[in-house]
Amino acid sequence: MAADLDLNLLRVFDALMDTGSVAEAAVRLHLSAPATSRALSRLRRAMNDPILVRAGRGLVPTPFAQDAAGRVKALLDAADRLRTDPATSDPRSWRRTFSIRLNDGLVPVIAPRLTRLIAGGAPGVRLRFVGQDSKEPDPLRDGSLDLDVTVAAPPPPDVHTSTLFTDHFVAVVAADSELGRAPRLTPDDLCRHPHVSASRRGLARGPLDDALERVGRSRHVAAVVPSYALGALMALEQDFICLVPQVTAAHLIDRGVPLRRHDVPFDLPTADVELRWHRRVDHDPSSRWLRDRLREAIHPLLPRADG
Repeated sequence: MAADLDLNLLRVFDALMDTGSVAEAAVRLHLSAPATSRALSRLRRAMNDPILVRAGRGLVPTPFAQDAAGRVKALLDAADRLRTDPATSDPRSWRRTFSIRLNDGLVPVIAPRLTRLIAGGAPGVRLRFVGQDSKEPDPLRDGSLDLDVTVAAPPPPDVHTSTLFTDHFVAVVAADSELGRAPRLTPDDLCRHPHVSASRRGLARGPLDDALERVGRSRHVAAVVPSYALGALMALEQDFICLVPQVTAAHLIDRGVPLRRHDVPFDLPTADVELRWHRRVDHDPSSRWLRDRLREAIHPLLPRADG
């Protein structure tokens, strides 16, 4: 029965959904494992649903639990705002999880930088990064997502946006290769050397092929991989070329990966990378704090013209 649910029990539900483990939820909630297990039993009775079921060696949420997770998180966030003075709230005292959906190409860039930044200033905050299986705004509406970082069509009226930066493609090659030592990349280089195509959809053809075709040229794609990070690492092999977003190349080179970045000698499309959040949290101090930290994390990688 709903009357049997209280905020403490809903916090257990939220922790179980985030961790998928009674033991990990217990650690997060500072409870014993038996106490958390008893709370799960109470949740099952109150919600009339198993909540978590065994799958191999782990636990997976039921469809009901998955559907309820966002609404429970939104309720807990609303309750926290009722009992907390936002003007004096110190992120170092927070004990909460933020959920962020990232465009695939930005996962290896934003996730480590933002995690490092927040771990240093708010050690009780946990970040949950969600893959971009969909660009639908509903998770922002129901509270299961706090932020969405994406390249997408114009948003609906209830979703607010801010452009983080405008990105473009660059070519990466091994720094110690013939191409890595070259002063620039030429159209002849693009046609003579093999390419790695980074495409989540498994596509070998892209805007560069269209540009080459317009001047009667073509390239050879030797491999197709599902992510820009993997494509860039494959470019460490001698004389392979991979096109990746500028911000991805900047991050990898900044972290010591021995790559050389070249401008592409053709005009290729650019992309506006946007930060999105629901209007109900537009003035929420914790949401503003998270948005500011994300901008801070990405700013060192941006060209001066964008930053």
